[in-house]
Amino acid sequence: MRNADEVVHRYVEDIKATEEYRDYIHEKEKVKQFPELKAQIDAYRRRNFEIQTSPDTVYDVIEKFENEYAQFRENPLVADFLAAELAFCRLMQLLSLKVTEELDFE
Repeated sequence: MRNADEVVHRYVEDIKATEEYRDYIHEKEKVKQFPELKAQIDAYRRRNFEIQTSPDTVYDVIEKFENEYAQFRENPLVADFLAAELAFCRLMQLLSLKVTEELDFE
């Protein structure tokens, strides 16, 4: 098990060294300087998650949500944070898929 811990530690350190992770952390730190804005971003992210994971979400609900938050997402701090978060999430999805594929896990 010790070997697995070491491998995981190196894996995490390698992830932390990626541009996607560094950008995400940088943008997160910028947003944290504005607690009210961070709370609004968190509310946006929570609502977006609820819509995306709802089994009965329809296009109209998504379109209404996007329209409600269009101006909010134009804020450069918001846009930059959300873009960095998305890039990091995509990286993590890709890494998870690759690990699963390499392990022949079904």
